[in-house]
Amino acid sequence: MSILKKFGHRLKEIRNNKSLSQEKLASIAGLHRTYISDIERGNKNVSLQNIEKLSKALKVKVSDFF
Repeated sequence: MSILKKFGHRLKEIRNNKSLSQEKLASIAGLHRTYISDIERGNKNVSLQNIEKLSKALKVKVSDFF
């Protein structure tokens, strides 16, 4: 499995554990819902800045994604 798919799978797992929709996570993180979907499917190479936005929105450490 590629690193993009592994990251996306982990993001989805954390998001689901927090009972957040993609739309709600996107809103909190200041990102677009389709971007969240693309990340979760392993179709986007996420920047470090956006990883930080996601970790803050989900209230987890960046290292929790890896």
